[in-house]
Amino acid sequence: MSPFLAELTGTAIILIFGGGVVANVLLNKTKGNNSGWIVITFGWAVGVYTGVLVSAQYSGAHLNPAITIALAVIGKFPAGKIITYITAQLIGAMLGAFLVWIAYRKHFEATEDARVMQAVFCTAPNIRSLLDNALTEIVGTFVLTLAVLYMAAPDVGLGALNALPVALVVLGLGLSLGGPTGYAINPARDLGPRIVHALLPIKPKAGFDMNYAWVPIAGPILGGLLAALIYLILQ
Repeated sequence: MSPFLAELTGTAIILIFGGGVVANVLLNKTKGNNSGWIVITFGWAVGVYTGVLVSAQYSGAHLNPAITIALAVIGKFPAGKIITYITAQLIGAMLGAFLVWIAYRKHFEATEDARVMQAVFCTAPNIRSLLDNALTEIVGTFVLTLAVLYMAAPDVGLGALNALPVALVVLGLGLSLGGPTGYAINPARDLGPRIVHALLPIKPKAGFDMNYAWVPIAGPILGGLLAALIYLILQ
C-alpha cells in the first residue's frame, strides 16, 4: 500500500468509527440512542487504534495534519511530503464521513434537529467563545502531538505497536478535554466531514458555520507546532 493510500484509508477508518458512534448516540431510532459521552469517546479511540494499526507500516500513521506538520518541524518527516499526506488525510476523512451517512441514512431522515445531524460530521462548542474554544483545541492537540512525537520512529511516524498507546491518549483527551469543543484535535477530521455535510442531501441542514470552522483547523495546527517546539527544547 502506498503512503498516500495508507493515510487515506487510516483516516477514513477513524471517521467511520468516530462519526459512526456519534450517529449511533445522537440520531433518532438508533439502538445506541442517548447512550452518552463515554460511548462516544470509546468509539473514537477504537477508530484511532484501528486506523493506526492498518496504516502504520505503510505511512507511519500520521492521520492528522497537525501530526504531519509537527513531525516535519522536528525533522522526523520530509517537508516535501506534507501536502501529499494532508491531501490524503482530508480525502480519507471525507470518505469516512460519507460512509457513515450511507450507513445511517434512514436515521438521518428520522432526525429533525439540524445541529444534531451536523454533529455527526463536525465539532461545535457548547459555549461559543472563539478564543477559549481555540485554546481548548490547542491544549488538546498539544498533548496528543507531544505524545506522538515521543513515540514516532525517525523519518516515519508511528509503528503498529503504537496503535494502542495513541488510542488511549485520544480516549483520555476525549474524557478530560472533550467537553468544551468536542475535541476535534485534527483539522482533517473536522474540515473534511464538514464539507461532506454541506454537500449531502440532508434536510433540515445547518449552515457551514464559517465563523467557527477555522477553530478546529488553526487550533490543532498551533497545538501541534507548540508540541514540536517543546519537544525540540527538551532534546
